[in-house]
Amino acid sequence: MKVGIIDYGMGNLGSISNALSYIGVDWFISSDIQELEEADKLILPGVGAFKDAINLIKEKNIDELIHYSVNKGKSLLGICLGMQLLFDSSSEYGYHKGLGILQGDIVKFDTDLKIPHMGWNKLNIVKKEPLFENLPNDIHVYFVHSYHLETNEDIICATTNYGKEIQIAAQKDNVFALQFHPEKSGVIGLRILKNFISI
Repeated sequence: MKVGIIDYGMGNLGSISNALSYIGVDWFISSDIQELEEADKLILPGVGAFKDAINLIKEKNIDELIHYSVNKGKSLLGICLGMQLLFDSSSEYGYHKGLGILQGDIVKFDTDLKIPHMGWNKLNIVKKEPLFENLPNDIHVYFVHSYHLETNEDIICATTNYGKEIQIAAQKDNVFALQFHPEKSGVIGLRILKNFISI
């Protein structure tokens, strides 16, 4: 089993690769299309602005790789900004189209609470399997984000409450999306990554 971490220039590559090493996973970081095609699973990380990220992905033709891999049935995990990029659009600093692999839009928080939403918050699991299998009930995970998902599709598998209930995890077939950072969420986050690897 070899996991490819997609490097398009805006990912938190170190913390993700360290977490995978800790749970004994064989991984590599690459922006090379042919090399990434050889991976058994793919992780799309991301930190920063949606517009810059989607532009870099398209410049490097990584959008084509992602669509091709998903259509082949390869498991893909998007984390934080990487999660947001999987959806139709984002309203961060204007309107920008995403990869459109999952249906939904990324919108700015409408709350009186401090933005960005940063720190530990409770994970409310809507669908246990497969990422959240064998997890305890009262668990918290780590967030850093100013925008969040809104979708009417039946793909949501977890929410959290920050001024209101927000959608923070989604799955459709072989595509998995997490707004929080499993690689920074301690033992629980490592278990979620293990679950992804074991799918």
